[in-house]
Amino acid sequence: MKQCLLALALFAAAGAGFPAQAPGGNWKDQGVLYLKHTLNARLHPVPVPAVRITGGLWAARRRATVEHALPTLFALLQEHGAIDNFVKAASKKPAAHHERPGSDADVYMWMEAAAWAIGSADTPTVDKDKLQLSMDLLIADVAAAQDASGYLDTYFAGDRAHLRFTDPLHSREDYCLAHLLQAGIAYYRATGRRELLDIGIKFANNLVTNFGPAGRPFVTGYPGLEMALVEVYRTTGETKYLDFARYLLGGGGRDHLHLKDSDVRAVFSGKPFPSRTEFEGHVLRALNAAAGATDYFTESGDPAYKRAIDLLWTDLTARRMTITGGVGTRGNSDTIEAPYEFTTGGAYADPCASMANVLWNFRLLALTGDARFGDVVERALYNGVNAGMSLNGNLLCYRPSTAAGAEKMRNAFFESDCCPPDIMALVEALPGYFYSTGRDGLYVNLYNDSELDWHLDDGAPLRVVQTTDYPWSGEIKLALYPAKASQFTIRLRWPSWASTADVLINGNRVTGDFKRGEYIPLTRTWERGDVIALNLPVQTVAMRANPLATDLYGRVALERGPLVYALEQIDQGNNSLPDIFLRPAVTGTAEFRKEMLGGITVLKLPGFVAEKPLAGDPLYEPWGTSHDHGRRPITVTLIPYFAAGNREPDAIEVWAPATSRSEMPLATATDSGAARRAGAGR
Repeated sequence: MKQCLLALALFAAAGAGFPAQAPGGNWKDQGVLYLKHTLNARLHPVPVPAVRITGGLWAARRRATVEHALPTLFALLQEHGAIDNFVKAASKKPAAHHERPGSDADVYMWMEAAAWAIGSADTPTVDKDKLQLSMDLLIADVAAAQDASGYLDTYFAGDRAHLRFTDPLHSREDYCLAHLLQAGIAYYRATGRRELLDIGIKFANNLVTNFGPAGRPFVTGYPGLEMALVEVYRTTGETKYLDFARYLLGGGGRDHLHLKDSDVRAVFSGKPFPSRTEFEGHVLRALNAAAGATDYFTESGDPAYKRAIDLLWTDLTARRMTITGGVGTRGNSDTIEAPYEFTTGGAYADPCASMANVLWNFRLLALTGDARFGDVVERALYNGVNAGMSLNGNLLCYRPSTAAGAEKMRNAFFESDCCPPDIMALVEALPGYFYSTGRDGLYVNLYNDSELDWHLDDGAPLRVVQTTDYPWSGEIKLALYPAKASQFTIRLRWPSWASTADVLINGNRVTGDFKRGEYIPLTRTWERGDVIALNLPVQTVAMRANPLATDLYGRVALERGPLVYALEQIDQGNNSLPDIFLRPAVTGTAEFRKEMLGGITVLKLPGFVAEKPLAGDPLYEPWGTSHDHGRRPITVTLIPYFAAGNREPDAIEVWAPATSRSEMPLATATDSGAARRAGAGR
């Protein structure tokens, strides 16, 4: 209620939906979201260069990105002609365009990922130098391809120039502009260099000047431009970009363009956002539109947007989100499934959709400071996004499923469309998600070995060293080093998956009215060397789906901490995956294996396997027929879902049949963090 009243007050004070105070400021203060001057925002994400990821799961994923994924994709962008398209456009001579409409965005997303890597505190100097050389060359090519008018899209150069902005629903010109702006913002905020951002702003000015309420009608065919325009507004302080985002979110020029209702549903644009009550159409477009609307609401406080955002978030998390943090889509399409429609063959979940889920919920977290949004960020990040790229960084899983046959799960980057550079950009920007400042202190959003070197909102310098084996262990320590003893609040996110949370300061237990699924506030006068210990019990829990998700009825999925687990055929010996049944009420074990798949915790638990393949059973039987005959006990092995598909093409299963309908939790013994570290040689 208090948040809503604040929003109303700010909306009234700003006039026409604009804030009373214009943004803009020093690039060194700007994180993945720049909210320093945004009065509605509860949290202010710290800049990416302010955080060093020093070890753990995300250090390994970031190494794979910098050492393998980014160089591999750059070579493929050259090989497939995506970079050469800019050279051809700059020559002003007729030349065949490689690839498809929107391929410029692949280059821009690579540039965004490279920009964050260049600015990151933990990227090795030799890798920074290589990436910087590639960036310099690319920026020169992109600048040369831009028209004097500011227009820039290599697909619509030469013989196609007359088609510019004639088919906004399908041309992807807005999509390319959005990613050009995001790349320019990332490069500016990571390095302080403006040349790429200025190219993007010049193109944005072309659009804003010629289209909108006073110009030609326009709609976004691929929502995402709204997010970018709001971020340009935050960076420059020029309200015309926020104004144009409002125009797009308000439906744009749908009536003048005579769009069909089916088109509007499919692309999730061309309809006033405040009238939205549920998700539909293309999954990535829909989530990006919601993220852009949240950005707009954060700046404007327009209460009409708040209701729609709340309804859509509930629709997503209560009826459509996969257990891995993605959004189920029908078959091989990108169309959002109906509520509770999770197909037996496994819900496809495009990693880009999981990434968009992270972007949206991180915006909601920054807006409200409500830890439930951090829970969704964590679920989507550790599972859906993390599964999208192979452990070595060279292969992509374009459509990770919660169930798959023995078909090839991971493919070369260019067998997909946009996902590889999108994932890389998020992984390289990840340091900017771990910590946020607030009006009275620091928020710790995510857990991983890391060092923060920044300051509080009042300017007081603060260094924080976090050490943990998360997600394998729930033991987290934060050593604080304020410049001088001072009073402020540290807030630790208590994930909703953890049944309890023990907090100690300098070895002394702290009690309070702490609640699961919220931030734990710790207020005191902090001195150099103070240590906070947060202990979360990492146990394996058997999960069931809502009975309305009929295809998942009678099945069970296993979670351990923030990770979803999966059965992979290679780990089950001669037992066929479709014939295996889990026993969700029986105790199992958790064992860390340093040598397996980069170091993972493996689950072992009792189950059953059919004595003969179930495919040999009758198609239909009387209801009272027993299904327990002909089964023998086995030990089932599960690995983290994100690690599946990294050995050989193989069948996987997240939702496995259960042997009973017991709703008892799986009380798997928690392995000792100290013992695990010793066994791992740490």
